[in-house]
This record gives sequence, structure tokens and C-alpha cells, in this order.
Amino acid sequence: MPQPVRVQAETCHVPAALGDAIRPGGEGHGGAGDGWLAADMRRGVRLGVDVGTVRIGVARSDPGGLLASPLDTVRRGEGDVAELARLAAESGAIEVVVGLPVGLTGREGKSAVDGRAFASALAARLAPLPVRLVDERFTTVLAHAALQQKGVASRDRRQVVDKAAAALLLQGALDAERSTGEPAGQLVAGGATT
Repeated sequence: MPQPVRVQAETCHVPAALGDAIRPGGEGHGGAGDGWLAADMRRGVRLGVDVGTVRIGVARSDPGGLLASPLDTVRRGEGDVAELARLAAESGAIEVVVGLPVGLTGREGKSAVDGRAFASALAARLAPLPVRLVDERFTTVLAHAALQQKGVASRDRRQVVDKAAAALLLQGALDAERSTGEPAGQLVAGGATT
């Protein structure tokens, strides 16, 4: 089996002035419903994981849980869970969000079964760090479309689409938590409850 492969990381930085304005207690913070941070949004880095059959896309949030950015791509196979555990530890993650590929009707097929099994293995490895499953419908399609719109050639998209899809998945989870005050998705057995 191939070993995990690291791809150049991409980061997103929030300007200090903007970060101060949106942080709880900052001038721009109006609490839940203002489109920025809910009153009880947890602070801390989260990782988003888009599990494919060949590659695993990984994204990272900022510590305030505002923005998700593509981070890395890990080759699927032997050592993939260990590499994700390393990335979570290196990032100081408080949680990992794994995409659950469900069909348009909401039914779970073979990919969803594989996603649940992978999330369970990851949760067992990361415990007590929480691992959550979040509906990932359309993330890869949206990532391809966004990259195409930016003029990224089809051949080049294959190299970055997985981590772009992970960023879309994670951003959706962050936005859901910000709007509800509750962590998005379903907690996977083996992780700590929060």
C-alpha cells in the first residue's frame, strides 16, 4: 500500500483588525443572528475530512471557527488514519468533522458505509477528541465548479479538489454551529461527547 503523501498546505489568515472586530467582545460582535459568531461558538481549530477512495482531503479552521481553508491531501490506504491523527495533533484541533456521502434522497449507499467505517476508525484513534459525521452532499461537485470558475485546468483540479471539498464541508459545519450554537453533525462512537 502507498504511504500517506503530504501536499503543499494552503492557509488563510484573517487580518488582525477583522479578527478583533468579530471576536466575542469585539466591536463587530452582535451575538447570535448577526451572521458572524453565535454567543456560544466554541473556540478552537477544527479539521474537516473529505474521504475519497483514492485521496482524503483535509481542511483546517482558524481558532475562532470563522473560516475553513484547504490544508492537505492524504493518500488513502495504510497509514492514512495515523497521518490524520498527526495533522489533528499538529493543528491543536478540538474536533474533526468527517463528510458522510449520502445520496440526493438522503439514503446511504456503499460510500456512506465506507465513510462511517473510516470515521469510526478515526474516532478510535483520536479518542477522546470528538469526531463528527456531517452530510457532505455536493461538496466535491461544488469544489470542482469553484476551481473551474477560477480557471484551474481539469488536470490540475484533481490535485486540489479533495482539500477544497474538505474546506466546503468544514465551512458548512462551522456555519451551522455559528447559527445554532450546537456542534454540527453526529458524534461518532469512540470520540468524547461535547
